[in-house]
Parts: sequence; C-alpha cells; structure tokens
Amino acid sequence: MKKIDFVLILTSICVTGAVRAADSTAAPGAWKKLLEAGLAVTQASYSDNWTGGEVGSLIWAANLHGAAEKQLNPKMRTENDLKLQFGQTHSQSQETKNWASPVKSSDKIRFDTILKFTLQLWVDPYVAGTFESQFLDASDTLKNRYVNPIDLTESAGIARTLYETPSGKATTRLGLGLRQKIRTYTDDPVTGSETTEYLKDGGLEWVTDWQAKLSQTLTYTSKLTLFEALFSSQEDELEAAGKKDYWRTVDANWDNILTANVTKIVQVSLAWQLLYDKEVDLGGRFKETLALGVNWRI
Repeated sequence: MKKIDFVLILTSICVTGAVRAADSTAAPGAWKKLLEAGLAVTQASYSDNWTGGEVGSLIWAANLHGAAEKQLNPKMRTENDLKLQFGQTHSQSQETKNWASPVKSSDKIRFDTILKFTLQLWVDPYVAGTFESQFLDASDTLKNRYVNPIDLTESAGIARTLYETPSGKATTRLGLGLRQKIRTYTDDPVTGSETTEYLKDGGLEWVTDWQAKLSQTLTYTSKLTLFEALFSSQEDELEAAGKKDYWRTVDANWDNILTANVTKIVQVSLAWQLLYDKEVDLGGRFKETLALGVNWRI
C-alpha cells in the first residue's frame, strides 16, 4: 500500500504542478494524417511427379497503419494511431498433395489514442487509452472466436517530446494505468459451455515511441512499453498456483519495424517484437517477420 500511495502522490504532484503553471501559446492546426497499406505474398507449387519432398505453399500477409493528430485548441492536442495486421499460411500435404486448412501467420489489432494538455511546460499532462486484440482466436479447438481476447488500458500522467525534426521524433510518457483483459473460452468440452473471464490490474506505465528516417528509403519505428502492476485481481489465484508475486514483475512489450522502399510501391520490411510477462511464461517471447511486397501510402 505504501508503494501505491507513493506513486499516486508523485504523479499527482507532477500533474498538479504542471496545470498550475499553465500559460499556453500553442496554436490550433489542421489534421496531420497518414494512411498506408501493404500486401506481401509468397507462393510455391510443384507437379505431382516432382521429387525431393517439397510441397506447395501460399503465404500472405496484409497490414494497415493509420495515424491522425491535431492541435484541437491552444491547450489540447489529440494523437491517434491504428495498426492492423493479418496473414495466413496455406500448405499442401506431403503425402496426399491436398491443401490443408490455412493457419495464421500474423494477427494484430491495436489502437492508441492520447489527449495531451499542451501547456507550454517542460512536460504535458495526458490521458490515454489503448485497445488490443486479434481478428481470429484459433486457440480453442472447438470453436473459432473473433476479436478475442480484448486488452484495454487507460492511463494518465505526464508526457514529453524528447525531440522532433523532419527526420524523426521521440516521445516518452509516464503515468498510472489500469488494465483489463476480457477473454472468452470453452470451459466444458462436452457441453460446449463458455466462460468469459475478466482480469484487471493497475500500476505504473512507461511508454517510449521513436520514429526515425534513417535515409531517403529507410525508416525505423519503435515502441517500448513497460508496466509494473501495483495490484492484481489474480493475486490469490496466482499464489495458490505457486506463482506468488509473479504479477509484480515488470511486463515489457518492445515492438519494432524497419522499412526499406525499393520503389514507390515495392517495400521490404523487417518487424520484430519482444514480449515479457512472467504470468504467461518465465522467458521472453520473440516474434520476427520479414516481408517483401507492395505498399501504398497516402
């Protein structure tokens, strides 16, 4: 409880002090918008008399990234970011040459929205919200579900733009956050009955974003999110399972993408993500995707 009180008091002092010193000169402006979409496809096929054991395959992945930000008035600024990804792998049976049901190769839904109070101070107070999910949940062998599970995060604190130039931007924010995870699953395989589970925790959140144009054709985007829970609705369940204090360990999510434009529409991208959540796994989880495809940017 002392730790919670300390963080609450510290954040309150920072936010209150910033509000009291308000004296803004920021001017409203037009919406700054970005929309880009990409599609990458890899395909291979072989005749029935081909020797060597290879099988046909089709791998595709689509992505969409949208962003919109605006200075609403001299003291308020909104920033919004949407990322969508989905891809599948289709492959033939090595023995029958029949095509198997497709499996996911990528799946992501994430929307971030931030409202900053631009008070011309060293830091900007903010409130923010994040929605995370996936299009298709195929973890249950009895039933596919859509937009499941759902992770929600609400936070408030202080933010600062570390630097902003035509070639890049870096921002960081620190605040208190509340997280909710809503998950539906089959609890009885015989009857097919379902249960919807609601888990929640709260604590300290630190988010850092970095966007850089490394050259005329090369760009890099990175987001690092750290979250230390101060309370959890699973505390008793985890202790009973021999995982006491697992929920107190800092959760990390480091998302990166390196993009190279070969031509105006042909693009090569390398994306990697590192996740650490001790409640899920004692080790870090890593995902990497290398894609070559077409990309449209508006």
